Amino acid sequence: MATQDDLKRMAAHKALELVPHGEYIGVGTGSTVKYFIEALAASGKDIKGAVSTSSSTSALLRQHGIAEVGLNEVNGLALYVDGADEINHSLQMIKGGGGALLNEKIVASASRQFVCIADESKYVARLGKFPLPVEVIEHARSLVSRQLLKLGGEPELRIGVKTDNGHQIVDVSGLNLDQPMSMEDAINHIPGVVENGIFARRPADVLVLARAGGVELVYAK
Repeated sequence: MATQDDLKRMAAHKALELVPHGEYIGVGTGSTVKYFIEALAASGKDIKGAVSTSSSTSALLRQHGIAEVGLNEVNGLALYVDGADEINHSLQMIKGGGGALLNEKIVASASRQFVCIADESKYVARLGKFPLPVEVIEHARSLVSRQLLKLGGEPELRIGVKTDNGHQIVDVSGLNLDQPMSMEDAINHIPGVVENGIFARRPADVLVLARAGGVELVYAK
């Protein structure tokens, strides 16, 4: 029986088929992406370089001999590959469990195609079971948390965590995310919020979904 790690590895390998030769790509953060980087390095795919979304991803790229470039050095990206904490049937996501949501959203916005790689446990009919990460400026954390309470959420500081950009993360449970785009905008309009982990304005274009019976490509409806 396939384990969750087996499914993550299957999705990562399948995503290689979508990576074009001779282009710059973006690479996300997390356990599924780790398998993608390993597979990319072993595949012989001739990419020009990769834009990283976190210090941990940069370390993996170096470890596997994949050239890293800065986003300012390229004129857009052909492809962005990343995982998700949750992804719905419209390919809108909650991301940021690894704390890299700001950089992930930036790199996703610079990419012509966003490929999400995930195992079947992440594919949901309705977003919101996974607590929503919100990146906040430290001295505004209490102010932001009070506003998140007014939106129906239960905010909790992620203790001992600073993002690569020097900010704190507040994880918010209990939000109604039936209208994810509206909630993404509402949270980002709170002064002191840097970014939140709802990816509705920039959903994935294709989901590489690994199930026990195999891997399928799911396109945005």
